[in-house]
This record gives sequence, C-alpha cells and structure tokens, in this order.
Amino acid sequence: MSRKITRRPALQANSCALIAIATVVLGMVGVLCLIAGLVSITSTADATPTPTTATLELAYSPEKDALMQDIVARFHKANYKTPAGLPMKISATRMDAADIVEAARAGRFTAISPDSSLWLGQIDADRERPLVSEATRFAVTPIVIAMWSDVAQSLGYPQKPIGWQELLGKAQSDANFKWSHPATSSASGLLATLAEFYAGANKTRGLTEEDVKNRATLDYVAALEKTVRYYGEGEQATIDQVLQRGRSYLDAFVVSERLVVYHNSKASAKLVAIYPVEGTLWQDHPLALLEQPNLTDDQRLTYRRLREFVLSAEIQKLILQAGYRPVDLNIRLDDPASPIKTQNGVDPAQPQTTLQMPNAAVIEEAQSYWFLAKRPANIMLVVDTSGSMGSQSKLKQAQDALVTFLDQVQGEKDRVGLVPFSTRVSGAVGLQDVGKERDALKARVRALKAEGSTALLDAVWFAYDDLQKRGERERINAIVVMTDGIENASSLKLNTLAERIRRGNASGIPIVIFCIGYGSDADWNVLNTLADATGGFARRADPETIRRLYKILSTYF
Repeated sequence: MSRKITRRPALQANSCALIAIATVVLGMVGVLCLIAGLVSITSTADATPTPTTATLELAYSPEKDALMQDIVARFHKANYKTPAGLPMKISATRMDAADIVEAARAGRFTAISPDSSLWLGQIDADRERPLVSEATRFAVTPIVIAMWSDVAQSLGYPQKPIGWQELLGKAQSDANFKWSHPATSSASGLLATLAEFYAGANKTRGLTEEDVKNRATLDYVAALEKTVRYYGEGEQATIDQVLQRGRSYLDAFVVSERLVVYHNSKASAKLVAIYPVEGTLWQDHPLALLEQPNLTDDQRLTYRRLREFVLSAEIQKLILQAGYRPVDLNIRLDDPASPIKTQNGVDPAQPQTTLQMPNAAVIEEAQSYWFLAKRPANIMLVVDTSGSMGSQSKLKQAQDALVTFLDQVQGEKDRVGLVPFSTRVSGAVGLQDVGKERDALKARVRALKAEGSTALLDAVWFAYDDLQKRGERERINAIVVMTDGIENASSLKLNTLAERIRRGNASGIPIVIFCIGYGSDADWNVLNTLADATGGFARRADPETIRRLYKILSTYF
C-alpha cells in the first residue's frame, strides 16, 4: 500500500514568508531611496552655483583711446545680457602694445585690441597651445610719412610721387633736416622698418630672409637709419609732441594716416600724409579673444557680442569719423562726412601700393638687423648723490634702476657715461662701450654714496658740454638726469643753462635730456625746463616708471 505524501501547504507557507520578507526589504529600500532623494534635493538646493562672470577684461593700444572709450560706453548703453541674465560688461585698460603682449602672456586679460596683428604672433610665441583665438580686425589705417606742407612741396609733392628715397636725399643733403620714426618696439616703427627693407630690396611682395641679409639692402636701411634724429616712444607720443612744440620739433615723422587727420583737426599748421611710392604697410587693429584658463562661457559670449558690435554699421561709421578706415566696404570713404579727404592732409585714393606682410621669421630677422643698422647712442647718466637721496632709499631705487638699465642696453655700439653729483661733480666716468664695460659701470653705480648739497645745473652742464665737445653727430646723444632735490649749489642759473642748451642744439649736435624726479621735493620747474629745451621729457620716479625706465628710454636710443 503506497503512501501519498503532500507538501504543498509547507511550500505555500514558505513562499508566503519569502514574499513577506521581500516586501519588507523592498519597502525599506524604497524608504532609503526616498530619504536619499530628499537629501539629494536638499543638498542641490543648498549648493552654491559655480561662480561666473560675463565681464570681459580688455586691453587696447593708446592711439585709439577716445574711440575705444566711446565704443565701450555705447556697448554698455545697449545693455546686452547673457541667456542667464548676466549683464555683458567690458573692463577696458589702455596699455602700450608691447605691454599688452607681456600682460596677455601673464594671464591678466581675456581680450585685447593692439594696433597691429604683429603682436598676436608674439603672444603665442613658444607656447604649446595658442592663447589667441577668434581674432577679427575692425579698423585699418596705413603707415605714412607725415610732413609739413612746404617740406613735402620742396621734395616735389604733389606733382610727383615721393617716398623713402626722397626722404633719404633730403636728410643727407640738409644737416638741419629732422625726421623720426618710432623704434621697432612699436607697430608703426616696425612696419616702417619693414617698408625700408622692401624699398632696399626693390620688392613689394615676398620679402625673404635672404633679402634682409643682402648687403645692398642693409646698406640702404643703414643709410636711412643714420639720418634719424631720434626714435620715440610711439606714434601717439610723437604726435602729442608735435602738437605741443609745433613746426620746430620735427620736419617729418612716421605715423599712421589717422594721426595726420587727428593733428590737422587740432592745429592751424597742417601736415600732409606721404604714402611712400615704394609701398606701405597697414595697422589692422584686431580684436582678439584670449583662451585664458579662467575664461568663462559667458565671457566668450560677451566677446562675440562685442565683435558683432564693432563690425556693425553704427560703429563702423564711428570708426570712420575717428579717422580710421572701416573694414565695412559698404561705408564709402568719399562720403561728404568722411574725414579721409585731401582737405585734412590725407588721400582716400592712396596708398597705390600695399606691401605684403612678411612671415614671422623675416620680421624677426629685420628687427634684429635694425638694432645693428640704427644710430648708436651716447648716454650720460647724471645721478644725484646729495644727502637727501639717502632718505627713503631713493638712491637705492636709482641704483637698481640704473643697473637694470645697463643690463638691458642692447646696442653693441652704445656708450654710457656716469656723472655723479652732490655739492659738485665728483667721480665722473667718461663714455664707455657698454658691451665691454658693463660690469665696471654697474660696480661704479653700486658704489655711489649719498652726501652733500645739490649742484644739479652744474652737473647737467658738465654732461652736456662733454657731449657737445665730442661732436659725434652720427650718434644719438642723450642725458638721463635722476634727482630728488631742489637746486641749491650750482654756479649756473636755470635760464642761463636752458639758453646755452638751446643755442648748443641749434649750432652743434642735438642732445636730448630726460629727467626722472624722486620724491615730493623734486623741482619740476627745473626738470621740465631742461627737458623741454631739448625735446625730452620729465617724469616722476614712480614704481612703473622705474620698472620701465629702459623700455621708455630705449625707444629713443
């Protein structure tokens, strides 16, 4: 008899138990997930959003200061906003182009507008990843030789086209002819130098490194450079000096076309723009975004909105009114309201020949050879060592500045002398070749001690008389005065010295005087009078001036 065993009720019971357990577990998981979700929601609500900004930090070159301020004001008035509602703002800083390069590489700005795209390549030099992106030009202006009308007419203008060759002939035949172009640390100076190399090579396109090194080309450029009266800090600084000093300051000088318009709008004596018959290059005023590590998406949007803004018809017309040529070809230069007209000394039909921009290697080669071709300098350093210079570490500051200056003098043929003074000139060092005597000159500077009174005028005359007696007209001759005090020990009077200097510069070799004043006691009437008598400048010795002393002065040398 078989037995039938039935186990279903047990299985059912076990299944029910398992289901019950699973239900409890799932319920607990659900509760935990709900709690976790609530915690997540709470955490998200309490978290601080990632900070962002839509403000673009923009550096721009000095010659378009008024234009850029106007553009920024109009941009802000338009009240642009990001999709998230952040206001788009521009924080604009005026800065020399060479300093823009340094600041950009240091990460200080998120956008730049130098006077030429030349500087963009320098920003990205030796970088693994490019910093410059999305560059767009929005204004252009050709480089010209500005001359007074009668000077240009004496060279055959406007009956015949003139250029570098006529300028060279005039400078070589007339010892009193004064012309200037900025150093190659400025765009106008570098573009003018490249134009000289093109003229020397008798080309308008495809300038090569071999062309730059060619002896005939180098001789041509050297001949031009030897006739330069002095170099300057830049075209804006030159035009400011011309406006201040008038006809007696220079006969001709290199600037952009736009600054001829600017000058003629402010002065009764008129300049004319000479577009060299050999050809010219252009400043192209780019607006570029910098891919800095901290660049935000909103800043990128602000840049793109600004780019659209400067290319708009409204701003392009504003650019034309400022004397630049707009990039919008729909805006006509012959419009009656356009300032690009012969009445303002410029010609909308010029330049007839535009030179091709060389590649970076050719530009670097030309700039290197310019240092060899340019006029060498005689520089006398007149340093106050009176007792008052010992207070507040003023002598130490002057020594540091002079040592840095000596370290940075690049010209192999440049000479430097030292004229320390207190109650009298004492321990003067005659002109020395910097390349050979750099360390010895630095040691003499470091050994200076502060004591005695202040015979400033006698010391300046000592240096000035020494340079005049040398009579080295083929060199740029300069005096750098560093003082903190009030003249109190000289045998000369200020008016007597200033008149001697003016007469000496008129009949002998031209000597330019630069004055650096330390502290609140510096006599600015004396310093300005000495500088003004020679076409130099007087500046306060603030940290920025001291830091940039060589850069400022080297543009003249």
